[in-house]
Amino acid sequence: MLQPMNNAGKIQSRLVKSLLYVTFAVLAFGVAVTQQRTISDFMKLHNYTAPEQVAKIASQDSFTDSARRIFYVNHPDINDRASFVKFCPSGAKEQTIVLGCYQSDQAGIFLLNVNDPRLDGVKQVTAAHEMLHAAYDRLSSSDKQSVNKQLLDYYNNSLTDERLKTTIDAYKKSEPGDVVNEMHSIFGTEVAQLPPELEVYYKQYFVNRSAVTSLSAKYQAEFTSRKDLVASADARLKIIKQRVEDIESGLKDKQSAITNRQQTLTQLRSSDVSAYNAAIPEYNQLISSYNQDVQRVRVLVNEYNALVSKRNAVAVEEDQLVKSLGAQPETIQN
Repeated sequence: MLQPMNNAGKIQSRLVKSLLYVTFAVLAFGVAVTQQRTISDFMKLHNYTAPEQVAKIASQDSFTDSARRIFYVNHPDINDRASFVKFCPSGAKEQTIVLGCYQSDQAGIFLLNVNDPRLDGVKQVTAAHEMLHAAYDRLSSSDKQSVNKQLLDYYNNSLTDERLKTTIDAYKKSEPGDVVNEMHSIFGTEVAQLPPELEVYYKQYFVNRSAVTSLSAKYQAEFTSRKDLVASADARLKIIKQRVEDIESGLKDKQSAITNRQQTLTQLRSSDVSAYNAAIPEYNQLISSYNQDVQRVRVLVNEYNALVSKRNAVAVEEDQLVKSLGAQPETIQN
């Protein structure tokens, strides 16, 4: 037999209904957000066919299907310098060895068309770097919190590459709010070996991440090798310059001694032939030592001049590479 419901029962029933409604609303909202992303992706990819060069880059970067979709949703565009500056006005101030930009909220990826054969791979690494920015933008709050912790832990405890430390320090000054976002792209494309957790994380984007990091290392070496050659030449030039200065200082002393000996010999020649003859060997030795030092200076000066020419030629090559990237000369490096 049914019993009348008392007030307490009615209140409890309303609470249960309210909780169910709130739960349903939260779930519906979550589904709506997910569906909104899915619908947005579908719309952006509808009737989109990646240009041949874009598709080739995605393959060279060994993008997974998920990464390729993120890449294509942003309709990657490879631009000449004039167009690149238009779409990426801050691109020339890039802090790392890539040159491209990602427009937030999946609004586009733009890459500079670098054709210098010495920089083969720069477009591929840049594409992967910017794709990871877009991927980071799509992470849920909880996923972002988790990967941020891993990235910061690696940076604070395991990162040994001084170039990358300098790069990140630059971002701390220029873009303090996006430092971890930049770590997400930099570590994923420029660090060959990462902690196991991060390696597992990046597998959702790369079938073979080393395909990207090896390209990064290859063209970064084009800069570092030249920078090392210039630094080595500068160190050697400093040593040569000091040696020349030391020898020339000694030559002044020897020249003074020779002048004094000549005066003495002139006097002895007319007053004491025996003493004159006895002093000749020492005088000749002084002349020989002087001439040897003059020859040493000539050799060192020739070496110095040849090294300056070689050093300057390498510096010109380095400057050409920097200009090929459109980067600032002081950075060689969104």
